[in-house]
Amino acid sequence: MLVIGLVVWLVAAPPWRSAPTAQETPAPVASASPVAPAPTSPASSSPSPTASPSTPAGPVECGPSEITVDALSDKAEYAQGENPQLSIRLTNSSATACTMNVGTSAQSFTVTSGSDVWWRSTDCQTEPSDLEVTLEPGQTVSSSAPLTWDRTRSSVGSCGSERPYAPGGGATYHLSVSIGGIPSAGTASFVLR
Repeated sequence: MLVIGLVVWLVAAPPWRSAPTAQETPAPVASASPVAPAPTSPASSSPSPTASPSTPAGPVECGPSEITVDALSDKAEYAQGENPQLSIRLTNSSATACTMNVGTSAQSFTVTSGSDVWWRSTDCQTEPSDLEVTLEPGQTVSSSAPLTWDRTRSSVGSCGSERPYAPGGGATYHLSVSIGGIPSAGTASFVLR
């Protein structure tokens, strides 16, 4: 009876549902999945109570309706031999905090010219990593370090071999990105000389 009373009290007045406090930067979480503070209860033979779906225990996972993703290049035009520096920017455009894996394992960069796919960051990716962050409402974050495209054509089978270079001479290329399966709204275009 005491356990039932405790569960009713926790659902009616959950102490972990306080309003989110403003953070200057999102704090990474050690695990690869969203982690929310769990309520504590006296030791008993029954499992700890959990929040019901109607009363979330913390920020929910970010989805396409909460996040705006942008593809970025550091320049609009690159001289011969100069490699484009590519980045992702994402904004929590919702009114509530949400969590998201922003590590390299969740990122995808694709460079195209017309309908021709020239390069994908996932083709020869090594040691992908996870980084779970909480994005506050209206918060914008960008890649901590840009990804360099070496101006070559990629494929899964060409990672250890020499690859053809993308034509320059004023050719236009487009960068599209996605993170956590959420694609960028548009592309970043740039010219190779």
